[in-house]
Amino acid sequence: MIATDQQVLNKDSWVDHEKGVVDRRIFSDPGIYAAELENIFARAWNFMCHESQIPETGDFFMNYIGENQVIVVRDRNGEIQVLLNTCPHRGNTVCRADQGKTRSFFCSYHGWNFDLDGKLVGVPGYENFYRSDLDKSEWGLSKAAQVSGYKGFIFATLDPAAPPLEDFLGWVGCLSIDMVAKNGAVEVLDGIQKNRIQCNWKLAVDNLFDWYHPKVSHYSALRTGMIDEAFLAPLQQMVLLGDYGHGISGPGVTEAEQAAFEAANKHLTNKDKLPNWRASEQAKAELGPVGIRATGHPNIFPNLWVSTGGTQLCLRIPRGPLETELWWFTLVEKSMNATERKKIVQMATHFFGPAGLLEQDDGENWSHSTRTSNLGATRDRPLNFAMGRGHDTVKLDPSGQSSIETAVNEHAQLWLYRSWQEWMKAEDWPSLIKNHSAAPTGTI
Repeated sequence: MIATDQQVLNKDSWVDHEKGVVDRRIFSDPGIYAAELENIFARAWNFMCHESQIPETGDFFMNYIGENQVIVVRDRNGEIQVLLNTCPHRGNTVCRADQGKTRSFFCSYHGWNFDLDGKLVGVPGYENFYRSDLDKSEWGLSKAAQVSGYKGFIFATLDPAAPPLEDFLGWVGCLSIDMVAKNGAVEVLDGIQKNRIQCNWKLAVDNLFDWYHPKVSHYSALRTGMIDEAFLAPLQQMVLLGDYGHGISGPGVTEAEQAAFEAANKHLTNKDKLPNWRASEQAKAELGPVGIRATGHPNIFPNLWVSTGGTQLCLRIPRGPLETELWWFTLVEKSMNATERKKIVQMATHFFGPAGLLEQDDGENWSHSTRTSNLGATRDRPLNFAMGRGHDTVKLDPSGQSSIETAVNEHAQLWLYRSWQEWMKAEDWPSLIKNHSAAPTGTI
């Protein structure tokens, strides 16, 4: 049942960025969730897959745009198509596998058959039953309005009015991918880890910016000695904020530390260059003078997390207001040998995902936070996202990149919700482009 109370209907009340508070009903209200699917997921550029997952004709990977299941497939011309997985005859799905290779897509209900580009090519009884009176050109699979890629990472949007992908990503979104691709060609390993948690998707997203919780939530992980406390719970943070809600938050390298890396590397021969990529001129050229110092977690709005180190991606896929499905992709450099790849896989398995030492802690917290957002006795009290609000300053670099370098804070989380509210209020892409907040400057 769609909620109708005035507080829920008043979009201006959902997020007060001046006070740093958020209405907790946005994490449970079914009406708000339904609007998110239309105003955010159907409009945004959504991550689909990496090109290494569909290298050849007929290779496909199944994904979602909001709750719309889509097939990402390489067609006979080598182009990447994003097709909605629903037959236009009765709505049945035409693909049931998560990924694989095929020559066409076949509806198991009545046998309609579709080519890799979505065109309807086969209809049982076309002459006898339809009397040849069916225009096949009008009854192919529906497609995403736009498909584009950046450095091998494929995105799609259902909105034909969406701006070009790189305009949507901006420098922070592009940097988030550059941090993965900084060392050269990468590929996604087979075996996407998937699990569901009883939580709202936004809580799972804002957690990746949160460096306030590790010493509490992950105390048991710290006690094992598996993770260094200085890495998991740094006292200083570097925050980068971009248009439309993109952000990076977490540890950073100071300018002095970066200069020391580079100075130590200059006198060495190519053979003896430091393995630390921060001393690489190529990396600095790719990431920029500010980006090369950022080591926090990026999120490409709305729901793509690039983990620290660039070895994992995670989609937080909505499954209703009270449930989220997490998809973990593991990436390796193509040049890595079997031993190096095994090490990456072991780390990915032990840290995040359904068996991850860290994510199990987080999932418990998110599910309890979601449950209390839907209780009558508590839902009227807003949540506090004001840590650091009004106390820090955005540093502008001559390159055009900017950062907030300060203590642990909640700037990125509040930026996420402020941007979310603007997406929800905008009637369409022209309105969002015109009225969204540019990345902040000055005191934040």
